[in-house]
Amino acid sequence: MSNGILGKKLGMTGLFSNEGQYLPVTVVEAGPCTVTQIKTMANDGYDALQLGFGDKKKTRVNKPLQGHYLKSGDKQFAFLREFRIDNPEQFQVGQKITLDIFEIGDKIEVSATTKGRGFTGTIKRHGFSRGPETHGSRNHRAPGSIGNSAWPAKVIKGKKMPGQHGNTRTTVRNLEIVDIRPEENLLLLKGAVPGPPSGTIEIKKPKF
Repeated sequence: MSNGILGKKLGMTGLFSNEGQYLPVTVVEAGPCTVTQIKTMANDGYDALQLGFGDKKKTRVNKPLQGHYLKSGDKQFAFLREFRIDNPEQFQVGQKITLDIFEIGDKIEVSATTKGRGFTGTIKRHGFSRGPETHGSRNHRAPGSIGNSAWPAKVIKGKKMPGQHGNTRTTVRNLEIVDIRPEENLLLLKGAVPGPPSGTIEIKKPKF
């Protein structure tokens, strides 16, 4: 059994549990994914499945990838990702990976690229507090002093400063599967998932 699948974040909503508790959930369209290649220890040095997800026009796929996709069918994929496995001999190229690998109540981890927020200041980027707004203060959103005295007379490496915020790969662990709707390929995950709506995400079962 594969330990992961590719999906697309659709957005957030809420629902009530059987106990009457309101739960914020993220709706994810997960799969079906197609096995496009099987990596083995003998050939590649590790065991993994390469999965394809999403549709793409053939005219937008280069010739080497078109030849690669022909081994698993005639479909062109928008995304390729690898998932480590322990038993590559149980899979075949062209096999479909669906939501059957998950159950309601499972704890999973989701990896995605966060929203890019561009160049931001220390308040938005690191949660700094602002300065006084009145009484002649000229320090409103400035980061303040960053250096040192005579020794070491430099800015310490790793100092929290303004800069690029977001657009980084992030993994959120221990998200609970609240509901599974296989006829629509939908997963309902309790809590928030990184990335924008329509962003591609990786959903994995953690290895304990």
